[in-house]
Amino acid sequence: MARILSDALDEPPWLHRTRSRAEEARIARDMVARGWVRVARLGARVVGFIAVEDGQVHALYLARVHRGHGIGRALLSRVQSEHACLSLHTHAANHEARRFYATMGFRPTAIGTANDEGLTDIRFQWEKAT
Repeated sequence: MARILSDALDEPPWLHRTRSRAEEARIARDMVARGWVRVARLGARVVGFIAVEDGQVHALYLARVHRGHGIGRALLSRVQSEHACLSLHTHAANHEARRFYATMGFRPTAIGTANDEGLTDIRFQWEKAT
């Protein structure tokens, strides 16, 4: 899980690293210890994860080679089936994530810079249809 997180944070050229890989591993362990994490596996191998606390999606990451195969959609759909509403933040420069969340029914509700990198981010909200 920590490797998936760190590798994903290394990819975008617009994202500068604010933590070491060791700190990211600690964050991943903390999310698991708090009971926030659900993982996607292929066999015994973890290929992605989502971390949710009280309707706030803190993380959704997949190993690069497994993106675009419906794994992220399955993780998020499961969480959507368990909540009446969800919110999350993503960097404005992360166009791939923004498109994905829009296809999953999320709508942008706010713009800010309340993240460790100080980059513009967008808050998204999803509500279950009634």
